[in-house]
Amino acid sequence: MIDWTAIDTVLLDMDGTLLDLHYDNAFWFEHLPRTWGARRGLDVHAAREAIHAQAERRRGTLDFYCMAYWSELLELDVAALNAELAHLIGLRPQVPEFLDWLLAAGKRRVLVTNSHRSGLDFKLARTGLGAWLDAIVCAHDLAAPKEDPAFWPRLQEQLGFDPARTLLVDDNAHVLRAARDYGIGHLLAVAQPDSKAQAQHLPDLPMLDSFAQVLPGA
Repeated sequence: MIDWTAIDTVLLDMDGTLLDLHYDNAFWFEHLPRTWGARRGLDVHAAREAIHAQAERRRGTLDFYCMAYWSELLELDVAALNAELAHLIGLRPQVPEFLDWLLAAGKRRVLVTNSHRSGLDFKLARTGLGAWLDAIVCAHDLAAPKEDPAFWPRLQEQLGFDPARTLLVDDNAHVLRAARDYGIGHLLAVAQPDSKAQAQHLPDLPMLDSFAQVLPGA
């Protein structure tokens, strides 16, 4: 499935790729609407719809991923509320084995995430994920989300990778297509980012069911 001799750098998304997206979905679709709605006399459905409408207005921007933005908008400490579901944060299957193999194979392992820095640091502390990575890039530090074409030349300037010899693994189709348009030579879309939800199907992208399937000999 992957010609590893043609790859030097592996760019890895965090939420939904290395970490189970169930935590984020449980927070944004259940815990946050329930808490915010209760303070405003709204049931969870009405609160979810109101938050979703706001999110759609900011989709594709850094604000969409920014805890400070949401905290101000909702008048709620979103970062503190996140911690209440910390027990749901977890690695996806075969992640440690895959990252260990990349190290042994001499591939550069770079976490590239849209996550706000506070959320990123919280998850790194919870999972110890940083020990398996050679570099970590937060999109907020590059002033553009991964969906934005402006993100990719900035990332290349910072990391110095060859796009043609780079693999991106991500669960977001918009991000993968932006990377493809920039010239990232190898792409994998995570089929089931949330272990408790149905798999996604993206006909124009190669799908990854499990990291085990891309290890040599799988």
